[in-house]
Amino acid sequence: MTKTIFFLVSLLLLGVNVKAEIKLPSIFSNNMVLQQQADVAIWGKANKDAKVYIVTSWDKKKYSTIAANNGNWKLKIATPTAGGPYEISISDGKELILKNVLIGEVWVCSGQSNMEMTLRGNSSPILNANQIILNAENPKIRLFTVKRASSLTAVEDTKSEWKETTSETAREFSALAFQYGQILQQKLKVPVGLILSSLGGTKIQSWMNAESLKPFPEVEIVKTLNGLASPHKEATVLYNGMIAPIAGYGIKGFLWYQGESNRHEPELYGKLFPAMVADWRKQWGLGEIPFYYVQIAPFGLDSEGRSGPKLREAQLNAMKLIPNSGMACAIDAGMEKDIHPMDKTILAQRLAYWALAKTYNIKGIGYNGPVYNSMKIEGNKAVLTFDNAPYLTSYKKDLTLFEVAGADKVFYPAEAKLSKNEVTVQSSKVQNPVAVRYAFKEWVMGELYNNDGLPASSFRTDNW
Repeated sequence: MTKTIFFLVSLLLLGVNVKAEIKLPSIFSNNMVLQQQADVAIWGKANKDAKVYIVTSWDKKKYSTIAANNGNWKLKIATPTAGGPYEISISDGKELILKNVLIGEVWVCSGQSNMEMTLRGNSSPILNANQIILNAENPKIRLFTVKRASSLTAVEDTKSEWKETTSETAREFSALAFQYGQILQQKLKVPVGLILSSLGGTKIQSWMNAESLKPFPEVEIVKTLNGLASPHKEATVLYNGMIAPIAGYGIKGFLWYQGESNRHEPELYGKLFPAMVADWRKQWGLGEIPFYYVQIAPFGLDSEGRSGPKLREAQLNAMKLIPNSGMACAIDAGMEKDIHPMDKTILAQRLAYWALAKTYNIKGIGYNGPVYNSMKIEGNKAVLTFDNAPYLTSYKKDLTLFEVAGADKVFYPAEAKLSKNEVTVQSSKVQNPVAVRYAFKEWVMGELYNNDGLPASSFRTDNW
């Protein structure tokens, strides 16, 4: 009887030990990239009151903490300059080793279908995809894709894994995010980690948590997802399911490409967007880290409400409202009959210009297109000035997208001429100009650039 009791007690103790084994969210796994020269957080689960140790191979430093009553623990470790591969040992008495870990630059890439679209394409192809895939292999670029999940409460894990870049893994990754990572890796000569959390057909409300939506009572948060055909379209559910599991992971900044699903509520979007960015930064706890985004591209038939240009306007204005942000303009990259621009290369480049110039302080790189500054009236002409453009250009083509209106608020096509950073517009039908618009339609192909080849967004001088 004594031997039997001893055997049963031993089994129970063995069970405790198994239960006490360190459990990590999948964002911490072999092949991951940690942000260089930072105090990065690592967290997980262990047994209640277990002492958890972390040892990093780059400096042999040992860190420790005690797991809470619910088993949760969290430690911050100091990372060196870019390099690797390294190993990280995590133990509560039973050792877990993370292998092939690189130190470099890490970016979270989020949004809807234009961020999600993989290099292999779907109903729309990606321009030059096979050539990009052919030359994709790079062990210094690591990819992590957050799995689709909708939830009304925050989830702890996404059940995914870090992957080294090969032609096969790149093919299934975001065309935009991957090419951005390629540019950074080639220019900075350091490892790059890309965390993709995106889902097509989603509004910005889905990517915001309940706390950040409190100031917006017009946004409804449902009580249950049961019976809903498209639960991913509900407010808060993608934040809870696809952002919360990675929030706090050490990163350099964010990339964002979203807005098409909010085309018909531009005023609300203009308020929600800064609120979302502020909350994401709060959840990461890294201060006002960079937030770079793509403005939605022109698309479709003109409508009375001009919802597309108004959404683009809200995104343009967001640069003034969101500290340390930058917008890649897509006004010359859209497609009239497809909301998914095929050329993701030029958009990745324009995002990379922002990061390389503003975040990594590389001199000589143009990053921002012309932005309307002021207008003065000279007789029957309106003279507009622009920032970020000592010289404006249309590449020797006629400018056809300017319109001018008088006090009657009726817009007519205008002749436009360039001189340094000014555009002079006039129309024989408007003798006393009051307002000017440029490319303020659903579908246009942008014509106005600075000498860095970066386009001006659609804009208007009025608020009619």
